[in-house]
Amino acid sequence: MTVHATDPGRPLTILIVDDSAMMRALIRRVAGLVDVPVGRIFEARDGREALAILEAEPVDALFTDINMPVMTGPELLRAIADGVRWSRLIRVIVTTDGSSARRLEVAGLRVDHYIRKPFTPEMMRDVLDDVHARCA
Repeated sequence: MTVHATDPGRPLTILIVDDSAMMRALIRRVAGLVDVPVGRIFEARDGREALAILEAEPVDALFTDINMPVMTGPELLRAIADGVRWSRLIRVIVTTDGSSARRLEVAGLRVDHYIRKPFTPEMMRDVLDDVHARCA
């Protein structure tokens, strides 16, 4: 099943950060189903691995879980919040934790989208459409 988006163009580079290999694979798969051009996809198991990738590779969008060992999603977002280098990075949280306390915790960390698990291909398409439009 392909979910159609509006405008083909430059492929996006995304980074998926989640301690669950199954969830990383699911996000990767759904990103491949939507009709938004996605080029390179990097994966990290935690915020520390994600920072290493961000230091080494240009990334358009970061899709991160909140609850992870070593470095959590909020810790990762705080680490990149003030970096001019990542000022254009689109930040997306993908989590089961949609509590108001969690939303408040990340409110000042320039989160562009908040996706609740389980998500649908259409939800991911809408986010990737926005990411693609903003990176064009």
